[in-house]
Amino acid sequence: MALGALLGGIFPARAAEIFPLHGTNAATHVTIVQSENLLNAFQPDAAAVEERFNLGFIIFSRGTNLADGWLKFVGTNDTVGIKVFSTPGPASGTRPAVVTAVIHGLRDAGIPADKIIIWDKREDDLRAAGFFKLAEKLGVRVAGAVESGYDTNVFYLPDAPVTGTLVWGDFEFGITNRAVGKKSFVSKLVSQRLTKIISIAPLISENEAGTCGHFYSLALGSIDNTRRFAAAADRLAVALPEIYALPPIGDHVALLITDALLAQYQGGPASYLEFSRPRQELWFSRDPVAIDTIAVKELAKERKRLDLPAVNLNLEIYQNATLLQLGIGDTSRIMIEKVR
Repeated sequence: MALGALLGGIFPARAAEIFPLHGTNAATHVTIVQSENLLNAFQPDAAAVEERFNLGFIIFSRGTNLADGWLKFVGTNDTVGIKVFSTPGPASGTRPAVVTAVIHGLRDAGIPADKIIIWDKREDDLRAAGFFKLAEKLGVRVAGAVESGYDTNVFYLPDAPVTGTLVWGDFEFGITNRAVGKKSFVSKLVSQRLTKIISIAPLISENEAGTCGHFYSLALGSIDNTRRFAAAADRLAVALPEIYALPPIGDHVALLITDALLAQYQGGPASYLEFSRPRQELWFSRDPVAIDTIAVKELAKERKRLDLPAVNLNLEIYQNATLLQLGIGDTSRIMIEKVR
């Protein structure tokens, strides 16, 4: 079936609004799908989320149908890791309803259930956010980067060495006489098991990075010895792009999805629904710089709308990422395609 006919069947009243003419020299592309009925008292309506997710994804992928769209990003022989940000819990972190839509799409495209892994840094966070129950229900796997162990042959060592106090969960903790470490080892889950990564990050603030977006979630979730970066904006600005650029991480990222059902403009990465506003949006891109830059600026607009004090946006992260050719942060070169 042709894409136009498919979209007309799904969304007949507004199919003509999906592809507006853009007067732009855009070099990168973000699709944002919006609705008015995706949340009820801050809780996602799973069926409505999946319907809108599928529509937005088909438009973004330019696929003729859902399976065709997914096969543009993953293959049936891939082991696909769905990276979630589970620290804030199910209300403010990556929402299980969005992950469910992804898994259903992957299964529809012929990806075996045992080759789909929901993952984050720690199993405790995944369990508290409901992902173990979801994995059992859908027949897929779930894994923590810490519990999977770390690869001694793959690590991040900054050009300007930054030492960090080793804690439980760090590879070198307890096996050397040193209390500090200069290396951050990549989890074996990332370096040895996954061939494709789909990152799903919530639209939530973070004081040092501006947002708990794809750079923050994926980079810090894939390695150990992160405390040396996490509390300092200047260190994050260098470390996040460089970690993302490590071949076992960045080379395997197939798709980026921002779960913008809610916008939490203050208090992240912990969950504060009182600092949240429903946006009822899902964002799709392959460009981590573009999608995270949009997130940082949209959260700043939310704070300005409420006359809240401005916070550090730390746009240096995305400037450095642009220098590493990881994406484009110049908004004049980003085509934002809105589906209403």
